[in-house]
Amino acid sequence: MRGNQKNIDYQIKWTPEFAYAIGLLTTDGNLSKDGRHFDFTSNDVELVKTFKKCMNLTNVKIGTKTSGSTNKRYSRIQFSNVKLYKKLLKIGLMPNKSRNINGLKIPNRYFFDFVRGCFDGDGTIFSYWDQRWHSSFMFYISFASGSFNFLQWLQKKIKTNCGLNGYIGKNGDNRNFILRCAKKESLVLFNKMFHSKNIPFLKRKYEKALKIFRTDENHNRKNLPARVVKLANTPL
Repeated sequence: MRGNQKNIDYQIKWTPEFAYAIGLLTTDGNLSKDGRHFDFTSNDVELVKTFKKCMNLTNVKIGTKTSGSTNKRYSRIQFSNVKLYKKLLKIGLMPNKSRNINGLKIPNRYFFDFVRGCFDGDGTIFSYWDQRWHSSFMFYISFASGSFNFLQWLQKKIKTNCGLNGYIGKNGDNRNFILRCAKKESLVLFNKMFHSKNIPFLKRKYEKALKIFRTDENHNRKNLPARVVKLANTPL
């Protein structure tokens, strides 16, 4: 459902909430070619509600959208504001961004709030047991995009801000690119993204990540010598 926000003079003030919302817009949002409309669509209504709150869209209602190919229903929010549109263009957002978006102008202080928005939008965390290495438990945090340049910028900024490398490859469908951080780097990146309890995030993905980390911790403890496990359980 569309909301008219055109008379509101948005002043861009960087906060963890705003940076997170920009991450969501970058991955799952859309800027119309008309120079004023925005659209954010997700299959998770809680994510749409969080986006609405972060952008302070008090007068905009959440509607639904049906996919033409699958008939699947999605939650959706649309709004209009020419001034905000122009300001977001200066940050680096654009219409038809899927394969054309490059780097964005995100303050370093709020960069990992932006990354968390990208993660909750088009990112994922997954795990598997690698039988080649004595049932080694592997997990990755990854970000998907149709734009190689955007992921290359994201990779470089992550390295600059916390020293992680990651690597970029092709997705299985050969249409999108994937920036992926493996095990140890995933833990560092996760802690950077979720740096406080008082920040917006998608609870479902957060809890999935914690479950994976607990599985890895339990697996590692089972493979430690008994003496080490005993010492680890001894109170200081």
